[in-house]
Amino acid sequence: MPHDIRVVTEAELRGVIGLDRDLVDVIERAFAALAGEGVVMPPILSMALEEANGEVDVKTAYLPGFDGFAIKVSPGFFDNPKLGLASLNGLMILFSAKTGLVEALFLDNGYLTDIRTAAAGAVAARYLAPATVETAAVIGTGVQARLQMQAAHIERPFRRLLVWGRDADKAGACARDLSEALGVEAAAVTDPAEAVARSQLVVTTTPARDPILTADMLHPGLHVTAMGSDQAGKNEVAAEALIAADLYVADRVAQCETAGELAAVRAKGLRTGLLPELGEIVTGAAAGRTSDDQVTICDLTGTGAQDTAIASHVAALLRGGATGTVIRA
Repeated sequence: MPHDIRVVTEAELRGVIGLDRDLVDVIERAFAALAGEGVVMPPILSMALEEANGEVDVKTAYLPGFDGFAIKVSPGFFDNPKLGLASLNGLMILFSAKTGLVEALFLDNGYLTDIRTAAAGAVAARYLAPATVETAAVIGTGVQARLQMQAAHIERPFRRLLVWGRDADKAGACARDLSEALGVEAAAVTDPAEAVARSQLVVTTTPARDPILTADMLHPGLHVTAMGSDQAGKNEVAAEALIAADLYVADRVAQCETAGELAAVRAKGLRTGLLPELGEIVTGAAAGRTSDDQVTICDLTGTGAQDTAIASHVAALLRGGATGTVIRA
């Protein structure tokens, strides 16, 4: 039997959903579900297309209690700017968890991924950052640098912001943008160690393959969210720093062992003990920050659970409205 499928473009999605506390709550529920029984989340399908300087990642997850499940396809073709095209694009497909029928197609060009990734950083801050954050820092100057700081500010409304990037001009631009967006003092710094030393909350957002944040930079009362390492070979935080932290948390241990910061620990044969996952901290099955002087690190690789959660949330927001184009398939 034919059925309706709602097709929604990036521009239409931007008019429906943004980065706010409601979205943080949605992603928090995704992590809570991920810590429960009955989750089906296969390993990330990642395909490198070296001849085209490109890569494609596919993520999905079934979460009990959600009416649908999403499959997300994220291509990144990094020579595209030479052609006047964006490097990143992609889409999400939402299926019924009861019938398997396609319910919606979100042509978001990575927008939903961007904001759900930032919202995960806010969940990490909610449970792991010190109760009071006067100064925050971001390592990196791109889209996620901006979104992660906006997300962190929702949970820990800091007054000062420091930005470090390899390109000083881009760092300055990022600082100016965030100062205007958040109404905070913001400045670019020339040394990542200075940014970390002066901050209580730091987010790393780079594609680095050599660690930027090292063990000697850690200090009491620091929380670090590392979200740039999402593929094999990437590494923003030195393995020794992960070992030295009072609490090191993974979004999904199995993913962090291959695509996240934990891969560097494993490669060096270092021990970390039994790692808690962020969902376990959300549900109370594991302890989060227990004192303001602890050093905490959260390793975010991005999960299919987050994609299912945001796609389901968008579908609920669209229900009964006229946004998008309905096709009969």
